[in-house]
Amino acid sequence: MGGNTLDDQMILLKELQGLDQKLNSIGQDQRKLETERQGIDAEVVRVRDMVASLEGSIAELEGQCGPLRVALDQEQANVEKSEGRLPEIKTQKEYLAVLKEIDTAKKLNKDLTDQIEAKNAEIAALNEEKAEKQQSLAEMEEQVAARCGEIEEALKAFEQSRQGLAKQRDSQIKPLPKALQRRYQLLMERRAGIAVVEARNGACLGCNMHLPPQLFNSLFLAQEIKTCPHCSRLLFVVKED
Repeated sequence: MGGNTLDDQMILLKELQGLDQKLNSIGQDQRKLETERQGIDAEVVRVRDMVASLEGSIAELEGQCGPLRVALDQEQANVEKSEGRLPEIKTQKEYLAVLKEIDTAKKLNKDLTDQIEAKNAEIAALNEEKAEKQQSLAEMEEQVAARCGEIEEALKAFEQSRQGLAKQRDSQIKPLPKALQRRYQLLMERRAGIAVVEARNGACLGCNMHLPPQLFNSLFLAQEIKTCPHCSRLLFVVKED
């Protein structure tokens, strides 16, 4: 098809629009899959970050337990040392003073023990939560791997279709005059992917507005490509045999 007559040009334009609509649909499907894949990746990262955060909290608590254990060992040693001195004490005053030291040290030991036990309980709870998150993460990664594989295959298929349609489009648009190509492309961008529409019963089916009778009648003569005065789309009529 040379695309020299107005009828030829209009046929090319209608076919071109069909190709562009298919390309647009493929592009939308590709973007949906890409968005889904990004969402999946983001969710995996979120759970990984949660596991890492739990590990950090556990490490911090374990680090806090270290000095507490050292202090507990030191105070226990002080108690044992003080208790060992009791048999050697000669005076009541000194004996009572040592008993007070022992009592103070034991109270401190109790406080340190309580702190260590509280932190150990918190560590145990965090470890349990971490184990749950790691299990969820392992299951999620398995599901993600499967779904991402499906997405990748679908994207490859869409890309193959897109490339094939793009080649058809290139050959379809070449015979059209450059000015008409630009006009068509501008309308596709401004009119939501519909640049070429049928006129029927005196109205434009693109915007559903009535056309001037003279304009509508002139479409049957096919002397030049006409546009809708309301939406500027390129008009064609289906001629009855």
